[in-house]
Amino acid sequence: MRAEQSERIERRPEPVPLDRLRRPPEPTLEYQRNRLLAGLVLVASIGLLLGLPFALRAGAEFFLPVTAAMVIAIALVPLLEWLERRRVPSGLAAFLCLFVFLVIANAALASIVVPATEWFTALPERIPQIQANLAPLIDFYSNLQKFVDDTVQMLASGPVAAAQASAVEAPSSIMDYVSSAPHAAIQVFFAILVIYFFLCGWTRLRERTITSRGSFGGALATARVIQNVVDSTSAYLGTITLINVTLGLLVAIALWLIGMPSPLMWGGIVALLNYVPYIGPLLAAILLGLGGLMTFSDVWLALLPAAIQIALHVVEANAVTPAILGKRLTINPLLILLSLSFWGWVWGTPGALLAVPLLIIIQTVASAAGKPDIAGFLFEEGTLVAGHGEHEEADE
Repeated sequence: MRAEQSERIERRPEPVPLDRLRRPPEPTLEYQRNRLLAGLVLVASIGLLLGLPFALRAGAEFFLPVTAAMVIAIALVPLLEWLERRRVPSGLAAFLCLFVFLVIANAALASIVVPATEWFTALPERIPQIQANLAPLIDFYSNLQKFVDDTVQMLASGPVAAAQASAVEAPSSIMDYVSSAPHAAIQVFFAILVIYFFLCGWTRLRERTITSRGSFGGALATARVIQNVVDSTSAYLGTITLINVTLGLLVAIALWLIGMPSPLMWGGIVALLNYVPYIGPLLAAILLGLGGLMTFSDVWLALLPAAIQIALHVVEANAVTPAILGKRLTINPLLILLSLSFWGWVWGTPGALLAVPLLIIIQTVASAAGKPDIAGFLFEEGTLVAGHGEHEEADE
């Protein structure tokens, strides 16, 4: 018995010193490389953020139609998936989505462009009437009279007169308008091709993007990001389009009741400019005020179209839109202003129209990427947290 107990005592493992248990292991070469990769990614990201706006502005002829086409295609994805669930082939489903979009866009823009051309060419002839309507108001501000006269003279002898002198037959559709500018026609055709091929290969592209991730968690996160981007973008554009069209129709009906010419054109302008928050409705009111001064001889009746638009917009912006969109698509007003100023500076009016959809897409991706380890989402394994597993194993 004493021999067996002595053998057990000899086989007992030696105790490990406490300082060895508490001391963390030395950083491995793999951890140091990950830290270096994280630094390189951070420096490259800062350089990309600083240089990207200027690259987008310089390459607007390429980036603008591509970005607009991608936003439109993402908004059409729910319709594409609805058709594919009914066993419509991908190519045919993409063609049907594109056809529906082009028909609606051509009808909407033609209803605006064709009458607007006639109003633009008639502007020099209506300048005396505008002056006569504004005379009672200008009398209160006699110091502005010279400024108004100089402005009227500049309009009568400047670009407006030149446009009137070189005016040709008004286009009958948006395609006629585009065909008069070959450069714009090429960009529109390029954007249409991007939309079609994006929709045609959407299902395969999504599956390939998800399955290319190295882990189930990464694949699940990628699928969630893609679905959130599609849902948020399509929900916003679909809802805001319905609201804007309804607002434009109400404005058109009100203008028709007071005898304003081309009420559908003005309703279309209101609906289109309402896509640009804050600035668009103000610009629509100014244009309606100018149109009223060109049409009516009484100054108060001339200002009535702008007053109607402002009243309907106040109801829409403060009651209808918050009630329909709800909290799910609520966006910080400061971010909207920053997005408008940035994309407006980069691409002008088209950039302002794309500002809110692009903000929604960027917000969705950024929220899925996480804070602050955006590089970890992009590289899936995480460059800023690499090496923690070794420390945890040592602690255990």
